[in-house]
Amino acid sequence: MEILYLMIICSVSLAVIFLIIFIIGARKGQFEDDESPAVRILFDDEVTTEKEIEIPEKKDKE
Repeated sequence: MEILYLMIICSVSLAVIFLIIFIIGARKGQFEDDESPAVRILFDDEVTTEKEIEIPEKKDKE
């Protein structure tokens, strides 16, 4: 029965720690911009064309 009390105390204290970390993150603005990181990955930084890509030439073995 004593282990049950210990497990309850551990789980409640862990939940309180996670709640405090969440509140600190929310106050610092960690969760304010949730749309732009998902959209930013869809856009390339620079556009490359086929002319810019170097294609190594095949050399015949003699």
